Amino acid sequence: MKRSIIYILMMTVLLCTTSCLDKYPENAVPEGKAITTVDEANQAVIGIYSSFLSSSLYSGYLTLMPDIQCDLAYAVNGYSNNLGDIWRWNILATNGQIEAVYGSLYSVIGRCNFLLDNAANLMPTLVDDDDVDELETLCGEAYFARALAYSELIKLFCEDYKSDDDAKNKDGVVVRTSYYKEQPIERSTLYASYQQVLSDLDKAAEYLALDEDYDPAYDGYLYNYSTFFNEYTVYALRSRVALYMRNYEDAIKYSSKIIDSDMYALSSVNTEYSAGVTLYDLMWQNDLSTEVIWMVGFTASDHGGALGSIFFNYDYSSYKPDYVPAQWVLDLYGATDGRYNAFFRTATTGYSHGLTWPLVYKYWGNQDLYAEANLLQTSMPKVFRLSEQYLIRAEAYCNQETPDYSKAGRDLSTLRAARYTSGNSVAINADNAMEIIEEERVKELYMEGFRLQDLKRWGKGFERKPQDQSLSNGSSLKVAAEDPLFVWPIPQHELESPGANIKPNKSNK
Repeated sequence: MKRSIIYILMMTVLLCTTSCLDKYPENAVPEGKAITTVDEANQAVIGIYSSFLSSSLYSGYLTLMPDIQCDLAYAVNGYSNNLGDIWRWNILATNGQIEAVYGSLYSVIGRCNFLLDNAANLMPTLVDDDDVDELETLCGEAYFARALAYSELIKLFCEDYKSDDDAKNKDGVVVRTSYYKEQPIERSTLYASYQQVLSDLDKAAEYLALDEDYDPAYDGYLYNYSTFFNEYTVYALRSRVALYMRNYEDAIKYSSKIIDSDMYALSSVNTEYSAGVTLYDLMWQNDLSTEVIWMVGFTASDHGGALGSIFFNYDYSSYKPDYVPAQWVLDLYGATDGRYNAFFRTATTGYSHGLTWPLVYKYWGNQDLYAEANLLQTSMPKVFRLSEQYLIRAEAYCNQETPDYSKAGRDLSTLRAARYTSGNSVAINADNAMEIIEEERVKELYMEGFRLQDLKRWGKGFERKPQDQSLSNGSSLKVAAEDPLFVWPIPQHELESPGANIKPNKSNK
């Protein structure tokens, strides 16, 4: 008998061995055994970080599908049909990739709940202040991870948040806050779901606050802590969530905490790290950067999926990409925009039709991982970057009760100064603000998983027009802003699982 993903993951996920967790520490807490020491709590948090290695999350489906589904790329004649149903908008509640995203996010939540339930019992037994501090930090990481997972579920499986009152009448996600306690398997409201995210972020902020004398270990080029959650990852998610909730005051408040700090700096196309390699190139070629707030850390022996595979399918002799960039996207980049050369490289494909087209070099892969372990097209997913914070703040400035287009323009000009070799300034006004912001988000965040949510937030549809060797089935797609598939269907077996009372989305019908 099938059982709900949520129920199974909440009750048995803790240490189930999966392909992405086969390097889980041998001294981890066995399933069914409570956490009795701070060291065991630490191992549980290692498991939380490890769960983000899943190729269903940031190193695969969660990043790629929201952009592939929209208008940023085209399937090529002869492609392998990877993510084909998503691209063609033939999206059903039985789609395996959507099931995988849903299940993997609840897997993260299950691990967080296990740690937090057990930490509540462990904390009163501790007598050493250092142990208390360490356990609080571990709890902070769990609270943040849970907030992040819920925010992604809300983004994909819920309607747009238009106002608090509106959100109180819309469906959110199934919220589970305990590993052991039985809770109803039913959806909260959209408002209550976001309140859970904010509550978790408040707790994470309390436990992950950095000391005033914290040394970021900045050596002029790189930071050494971007694979761990900290105070600034909390701010980054707070600003993103605030934008999605149309709370522009908080979006400005939290993005400013990051932008105005000395913790991060935009990686510039105008500064070389080594001969012919700029700091911006280094971020994509080696996953080393001054602007990454949090990325999923990979090693040669412990890594996630290969984001670049569908853009190359390189077999050491030729490229047979499943998807190539849309021409309209390529046309957005000006002649002095250094992102173009960092993101795209023109090549002749190995298909019989011999298509020559710019391929997504952005995900060609970490060259250090390739040299060490021959890992192709494998990059560390950069979930939060400083550049997104500038884009968030600019959009919030333009949409607050009294728009400030001057400040929005300064933010976009600052971002472009790090991306353009010349001609970076931009003038923002009421007539062009959102058009410029949309274009800048496409150029900066291409194939990082934001497009579906952006269009939903802006109330915009899109239209595809055929380009050279694009697959006919999908190349002429026109999608209205009201299309229910901007919200993914709840997996069918979740709706039908014993004990569940989960309302379907319009896209389930």
